[in-house]
Amino acid sequence: MRSVSDRLILFGGSFNPVHFGHLITGRAAAELLGAERLVLIPSLNPPHKLEVEMPAAELRLRMLREAVAGDGLFEVSDTEIRRGGTSFTVETVSQFRQELGQQVELMWLVGADSLPELAVWHRTEDLVRLCRIITLRRPGWEMPDLGALRRRIGDQAVEQLAKDIIDTPMIDISATDIRRRVQQGRSISYLVPEAVAHFIQEHELYRLPYRASR
Repeated sequence: MRSVSDRLILFGGSFNPVHFGHLITGRAAAELLGAERLVLIPSLNPPHKLEVEMPAAELRLRMLREAVAGDGLFEVSDTEIRRGGTSFTVETVSQFRQELGQQVELMWLVGADSLPELAVWHRTEDLVRLCRIITLRRPGWEMPDLGALRRRIGDQAVEQLAKDIIDTPMIDISATDIRRRVQQGRSISYLVPEAVAHFIQEHELYRLPYRASR
């Protein structure tokens, strides 16, 4: 049986901006999975959000570090920013696997809405061999049709994905709404950590309307 120190959770995203929904669900997942480390990985160029305008990756990276400063659970990695190019999850997981070896159990968090989308991700068949994909289920969510995913990665891999669906708190906070509130001059208190609110104000982020993304 693996110890908690042998388990590492990877949580990627645009974090545009990072908010309490990310952090609360991330902590809930770590507690349910028995992991003592969770690495937040801001994307440089996420392939599913190439049309979305967002602050420079370095700013989003700094916001993440401000958000979790002093919290022993969370770490922040700039691996996708340093690598450059399109931010493919399988390349990020491969890099962590090469650095940590086979003794560490790697887990990658995805939102429930992303589960059927795995069918069109880059090298999905390799990704599910490199790590466990942990799906964060919100209250009221129902299992979608995974036929396309089953055809791509096979029955056994899909069955494992189904076993790795976990329940997380319903935190109805949207990065899109946060950006809209900033653009309208409204408060974002209690939606983001105070350090993130100060960072957004200091760097005058999201003053212009941004196109939607969570």
